[in-house]
Amino acid sequence: MSITPERKAALIKEHAQSKGDTGSPEVQVAILTERIVNLTEHFKTNKKDNHSRRGLLAMVSQRRSLLDYLNKKDASRYQALIAKLGLRR
Repeated sequence: MSITPERKAALIKEHAQSKGDTGSPEVQVAILTERIVNLTEHFKTNKKDNHSRRGLLAMVSQRRSLLDYLNKKDASRYQALIAKLGLRR
Protein backbone atom coordinates (compact mmCIF):
# COMPACT_ATOMS: atom_id res chain seq x y z
CA MET A 1 0.00 0.00 0.00
CA SER A 2 2.82 2.45 0.77
CA ILE A 3 5.56 3.32 -1.69
CA THR A 4 8.97 1.71 -1.53
CA PRO A 5 12.04 3.78 -0.62
CA GLU A 6 13.44 3.14 -4.11
CA ARG A 7 10.27 4.47 -5.78
CA LYS A 8 10.24 7.49 -3.46
CA ALA A 9 13.88 8.25 -4.31
CA ALA A 10 13.08 7.97 -8.02
CA LEU A 11 10.17 10.40 -7.64
CA ILE A 12 12.36 12.86 -5.73
CA LYS A 13 15.08 12.64 -8.38
CA GLU A 14 12.58 13.10 -11.21
CA HIS A 15 10.74 16.11 -9.76
CA ALA A 16 13.47 17.88 -7.75
CA GLN A 17 14.25 21.47 -8.65
CA SER A 18 17.88 21.15 -7.55
CA LYS A 19 20.18 18.52 -6.05
CA GLY A 20 19.03 17.51 -2.57
CA ASP A 21 15.58 19.02 -3.03
CA THR A 22 12.99 16.99 -1.14
CA GLY A 23 10.57 19.65 0.02
CA SER A 24 9.53 21.58 -3.06
CA PRO A 25 5.82 21.47 -3.90
CA GLU A 26 6.54 19.45 -7.04
CA VAL A 27 8.24 16.67 -5.08
CA GLN A 28 5.57 16.65 -2.37
CA VAL A 29 2.75 16.50 -4.92
CA ALA A 30 4.45 13.70 -6.86
CA ILE A 31 4.87 11.59 -3.71
CA LEU A 32 1.30 12.25 -2.59
CA THR A 33 0.02 11.35 -6.06
CA GLU A 34 1.86 8.03 -5.97
CA ARG A 35 0.41 7.24 -2.53
CA ILE A 36 -3.10 8.24 -3.66
CA VAL A 37 -2.87 5.97 -6.72
CA ASN A 38 -1.72 3.07 -4.54
CA LEU A 39 -4.55 3.58 -2.07
CA THR A 40 -7.11 3.84 -4.86
CA GLU A 41 -5.97 0.44 -6.12
CA HIS A 42 -6.24 -0.90 -2.57
CA PHE A 43 -9.88 0.22 -2.35
CA LYS A 44 -10.81 -1.75 -5.46
CA THR A 45 -10.36 -4.94 -3.44
CA ASN A 46 -11.06 -3.62 0.08
CA LYS A 47 -14.26 -1.62 -0.26
CA LYS A 48 -15.02 -1.48 3.47
CA ASP A 49 -11.67 -0.11 4.61
CA ASN A 50 -13.03 3.18 5.91
CA HIS A 51 -10.07 3.94 8.16
CA SER A 52 -7.72 4.09 5.18
CA ARG A 53 -10.32 6.03 3.20
CA ARG A 54 -10.07 8.81 5.78
CA GLY A 55 -6.31 8.93 5.21
CA LEU A 56 -6.88 9.03 1.45
CA LEU A 57 -9.17 12.05 1.79
CA ALA A 58 -6.54 13.79 3.93
CA MET A 59 -3.87 13.12 1.28
CA VAL A 60 -6.10 14.44 -1.50
CA SER A 61 -6.77 17.58 0.53
CA GLN A 62 -3.05 18.07 1.23
CA ARG A 63 -2.22 17.65 -2.46
CA ARG A 64 -4.93 20.14 -3.41
CA SER A 65 -3.50 22.67 -0.94
CA LEU A 66 0.01 22.25 -2.34
CA LEU A 67 -1.27 22.62 -5.91
CA ASP A 68 -3.20 25.77 -5.00
CA TYR A 69 -0.06 27.21 -3.40
CA LEU A 70 2.03 26.38 -6.46
CA ASN A 71 -0.57 27.89 -8.79
CA LYS A 72 -0.58 31.09 -6.75
CA LYS A 73 3.24 31.35 -6.63
CA ASP A 74 4.16 30.22 -10.15
CA ALA A 75 1.43 29.27 -12.62
CA SER A 76 3.85 27.91 -15.22
CA ARG A 77 5.36 25.41 -12.76
CA TYR A 78 1.81 24.43 -11.76
CA GLN A 79 0.77 23.81 -15.38
CA ALA A 80 3.94 21.80 -16.06
CA LEU A 81 3.40 19.66 -12.96
CA ILE A 82 -0.24 18.75 -13.62
CA ALA A 83 0.64 17.94 -17.24
CA LYS A 84 3.56 15.75 -16.13
CA LEU A 85 1.52 13.88 -13.51
CA GLY A 86 -1.63 13.69 -15.63
CA LEU A 87 -3.86 15.36 -13.04
CA ARG A 88 -7.22 16.88 -13.89
CA ARG A 89 -7.84 20.54 -13.21
